[in-house]
Amino acid sequence: MQKRAISPWKWQEGRHYVQAVEVKKVEATLYCAGQAAVMPDGTSSSADMKTQLLIAIENLEKVISEAGYEVKNIVRLDVFTTSHKEFFKVFDTFGEWIAKNEIKQAGSFFEVTELYETLKVELEATVVK
Repeated sequence: MQKRAISPWKWQEGRHYVQAVEVKKVEATLYCAGQAAVMPDGTSSSADMKTQLLIAIENLEKVISEAGYEVKNIVRLDVFTTSHKEFFKVFDTFGEWIAKNEIKQAGSFFEVTELYETLKVELEATVVK
């Protein structure tokens, strides 16, 4: 697999995404359902945004690794949140995870009216190998 990030500008680097990702010679593609702060027993977290983000990241990593893929090969990552204001207060946590895993992904941020039960943030990814 060959992956190339395309960003004609530099400003998006501080926002932890790229403008486009080109992928050639893909062996397989994994489309992940939105991963949120759902505990192993199926209960939804009622914790704060940062805690829920960390649980959602952990759940996304688990799905990706169970499927035999690598987190660094996320090429699309959409973030759904019930509050941009709350999410962007913990944006550094998100950015640190992106940087640590050397993820270069296109993506969008969506503020939604609500998520399931008490959930505040959900991560939806596309991963290649």
